[in-house]
Amino acid sequence: MFEFLWHLGSFIVALGILVTVHEYGHFWVARKAGVKVLRFSIGFGKPLLRWHDKLGTEYVVAMIPLGGYVKMLDERVDKVAEHERHLSFNAKSVYARIAIVSAGPIANFLFAIFALSLMYVIGVQSVKPIIGDVTVQSRVEAAGLKAGDQLLEVGSQQTQDWQEVTLALMQHLGDDSVNVKIQTPSGTQSIKVVDLEGWSLQQRDQSPLASIGIVPFRPDATLTLAMVAPDSPAQRAGLQEGDVLISVEGKLIKSWSALVQQIERSAEQPLQFHVMRGKTGMDVTVIPADKPTEDGFSRGYLGVVPVVEPWPEDAIVTRSYNPVTAIGLGVAKTWQMISLSFEMIANLITGQVSIKNISGPVGIAVGAGTSVSYGFVAFLSFLALISVSLGVFNLLPLPVLDGGHLMYYIIELIRKKPVSEKTQEIGFRIGATLLLALTAFALLNDIARL
Repeated sequence: MFEFLWHLGSFIVALGILVTVHEYGHFWVARKAGVKVLRFSIGFGKPLLRWHDKLGTEYVVAMIPLGGYVKMLDERVDKVAEHERHLSFNAKSVYARIAIVSAGPIANFLFAIFALSLMYVIGVQSVKPIIGDVTVQSRVEAAGLKAGDQLLEVGSQQTQDWQEVTLALMQHLGDDSVNVKIQTPSGTQSIKVVDLEGWSLQQRDQSPLASIGIVPFRPDATLTLAMVAPDSPAQRAGLQEGDVLISVEGKLIKSWSALVQQIERSAEQPLQFHVMRGKTGMDVTVIPADKPTEDGFSRGYLGVVPVVEPWPEDAIVTRSYNPVTAIGLGVAKTWQMISLSFEMIANLITGQVSIKNISGPVGIAVGAGTSVSYGFVAFLSFLALISVSLGVFNLLPLPVLDGGHLMYYIIELIRKKPVSEKTQEIGFRIGATLLLALTAFALLNDIARL
């Protein structure tokens, strides 16, 4: 229950910040363009808070925190007094309307630059991209990459952590190959060519790294239990936090990974563990639950998490920069994420990335809660990523989104006259239907991940 409330609260805070930033972009430019703003609302539904400023704008914080809007004076929506016609949105030039509509996504991009710059000033602690293992018969094994190699560059991008490796790698989706600069444990540097022909992301939640055969280095998991999930097969059998797993079915457990493989092969089959609890040894019989995989196969599930050895000091890197350098890095990282977001949309259309990878509000809530748990810097990084995603999403040419309005205004510039209200209305209905379908599909993906 606490975890649910934590994710929900983090989601409300994150989305509240990003929606406020987005809508304030529209609001600020509308005011500068001389448009009368009637309402600035964060959320939908029943108002929880409301107040007015001296210019008559109503500010609202509503019950449903899934968006927001800026209501402007507009003759197409309400009757406008003659003396206020010059203050209406529709009375402004097409260039002013384009500026007002595009201000929301631009505000999201500027916020991402701010969040990332602040993150780089505070200091970013991350894990060096050192390979822990290479999947047999994978693309990287064929290229000659081995466990212990550190990835210095992917393509032309320097890579100081796994996030940078992933972003750089995704920019080459659709390419025939990519050059990867590595450094071996002995310090020797070389360039390997990874074949990417036919590479795509079709499995739900499969990371780009796993799809080409890279297993990032992680400290070894011990056989001591750090956590036993509530109402799991392990808890029902009596296993407790701090227990040390010695053997299973009379055979010594060699490693955590070997144990995981045995559990996954033993769905609904009793397994007898010998466990040390303090100085006392005992036998515990556990029946792993059957947790079907996406492809329909059975997989055993125990519900335990091991204690992990601490990270080696030389595997962690902390980066902190002066404000000027941090802003430059923030701009570059934001541009990289914007470019990658549009590329991913194109890849979704062409089928190189499965639509099963689309996340909805549940996925965002889990991401928000997890990032908050990791600390303020991680939350800033998460906010920047979602802010860019929100800005890019709103630029899609769907009539109910900012991008749809911009599409109409560009057509107006070309035709020298506005798109007819009837055509706009039809477009809005089609756009609303597509948006609703996309939202429903994203929610179904979220539910499938639970």
